[in-house]
Amino acid sequence: MSRRFSAAMVPSRGLRALCSVLLVGVSARLALGFYLPGLAPVSFCEEKERQRGASEIELFVNRLDSVESVLPYEYRAFDFCTVESENRPSENLGQVLFGERIEPSPYKVSISQVQRYKDARLSAPVTKNTSLSFITTCSQPACLSHSLCRIVDNMPVTWCYNVEDKQKFCNPGFPIGCYVTGSGQPKDACVHIFSTQDTFYIFNHVNITIYYHKVENDGAEARLVAAKMEPKSFKNVDCSGPPMDLSNKFTGELKIPYTYTVDFVENKEIRWASRWDYILESMPHTNIQWFSIMNSLVIVLFLSGMVAMIMLRTLHKDIARYNQMDSVEDAQEEFGWKLVHGDIFRPPRKGMLLSVFLGSGTQIFIMTFITLFLACLGFLSPANRGALMTCAVVLWVLLGAPAGYVAARLYKSFGGEKWKTNVLLTAFLCPGIVFTDFFVMNLILWGEGSSAAMPFGTLVAILALWFCVSVPLTFVGAYFGFKKRGIEHPVRTNQIPRQIPEQSFYTRPLPGIIMGGILPFGCIFIQLFFILNSIWSHQMYYMFGFLFLVFIILVITCSEATILLCYFHLCAEDYHWQWRSFLTSGFTAAYFLVYAIHYFFSKLQITGLASTILYFGYTMIMALIFFLFTGTIGFFACFWFVTKIYSVVKVD
Repeated sequence: MSRRFSAAMVPSRGLRALCSVLLVGVSARLALGFYLPGLAPVSFCEEKERQRGASEIELFVNRLDSVESVLPYEYRAFDFCTVESENRPSENLGQVLFGERIEPSPYKVSISQVQRYKDARLSAPVTKNTSLSFITTCSQPACLSHSLCRIVDNMPVTWCYNVEDKQKFCNPGFPIGCYVTGSGQPKDACVHIFSTQDTFYIFNHVNITIYYHKVENDGAEARLVAAKMEPKSFKNVDCSGPPMDLSNKFTGELKIPYTYTVDFVENKEIRWASRWDYILESMPHTNIQWFSIMNSLVIVLFLSGMVAMIMLRTLHKDIARYNQMDSVEDAQEEFGWKLVHGDIFRPPRKGMLLSVFLGSGTQIFIMTFITLFLACLGFLSPANRGALMTCAVVLWVLLGAPAGYVAARLYKSFGGEKWKTNVLLTAFLCPGIVFTDFFVMNLILWGEGSSAAMPFGTLVAILALWFCVSVPLTFVGAYFGFKKRGIEHPVRTNQIPRQIPEQSFYTRPLPGIIMGGILPFGCIFIQLFFILNSIWSHQMYYMFGFLFLVFIILVITCSEATILLCYFHLCAEDYHWQWRSFLTSGFTAAYFLVYAIHYFFSKLQITGLASTILYFGYTMIMALIFFLFTGTIGFFACFWFVTKIYSVVKVD
């Protein structure tokens, strides 16, 4: 029996470089992004021109957030001035999942005199027993640190202030108050403003500035392009006198007047389609983002060079030497990856579990790719609230068929026969773990009275989507996967497994798996910081173009790092590559988990047991999803590599 190799399957260096250039170019173009397509602007006009547009600007209120707590609360939790007769706007699935409960407010703004200074005041007395119940139910300083978010014409009203190095930071919300400790140390917004010891200060007045521009060729209509505000504290209804302070030892009844003023300013420079760009004032990190991407590209080029060296030099040399052998005895003197061709496609241990993981990972990969691509095109802009999460959930439900197909096809190629168990595990194992974790976190949110708690009806709707849509699609995909013939391997598998020689420290499974996740994590950890900031520090994420580019870099890095380590292990005559390739790139999730723990203790100010449990509970969900996603990339990259290099083996 003789074996022959050919270099015909080795990819061209020029073709690989051309594909890389095209990929980077397309991703850079998408990184620019643009506004939500199809979102119609709202024009405002004076009362006498009411038939041409709206004359009254509604100011909605959103949830209460805090950097010291993961728990958001509804607007009514602090007993602000409320409107009982009006219904809240409809919410989509993504808004419910994120706890964005938008409610109408008594703050009404008329645009009848749009070029004049508009002074609209509202006063509402509130007793201590009701208004301060929110403060006394949790730690007092922490509750006052909650920020109230407001919305005008679908834009967040931002509070902009100067920070270090004369930079301006814009926060989509303002604190409801602040606290000066008994030692005279001001906290949060009290810094450089108030100084009375052991005293609470309530921000009961806001100066709202609304920027607009007139519609071209029609001076009667105006469109809003920005909205900013500045919180103040006044004890008197006429916005004069000392601040609205409250001693920690105060007893008795307290009346808090809530007032506001509105100022309209014409701005001809901001276009309506670019009005969300002012949110970027709170994220002056463009240079950091590009530095991160350039650093990641250097890693990708390094790995690409290594893979090209293996494919174009090492393999080519091995194949040429192998083809020059004249006898089987000469072949037997060879070593490395060529000697394990009869065992390379041997079914892995626990192939059932691996196929289930790969099916779920494929589902997550396609969902992530489509979601980020639509976000780059502007369809999932922050202006369309909750659209990102809604799109991800709907895509995950509809992608049950690919998950079932991949799991069934791979399980059949592994020689498995328990197809019922395979399809049931694909439909319920990983989604069940995520749902169980999410349900426990939701119970905690219910117990804490948070607005992020999912209502029972929505929970039933999620279960209905899972059981009535995703599960049947998984069965359909599994049916076609099992119906097709198994994957044909380029070489036959020997009946007797080859003995694996003793491995050195660097070629053993655990060190290789640990090393394999370092490079992919190094490509994403800077972007990961901004994502965690947007989730836990209540910042708005806007740079989907950067995120999509980093996503492509992560896919390439996971693939190339796994291929490199797979080749080294094959050269050491270790043919157990299936689980190792999955765990090598999947170990990036372990570094993500370590970084999330570091982020919690070094960057966040979260206090309280409930918030801590929620943070780590949701982090575990993200780590599991990331593990399945990266592991699937590594497996299929390694599967392609192994199939290509062993497809040149000819057994006579």
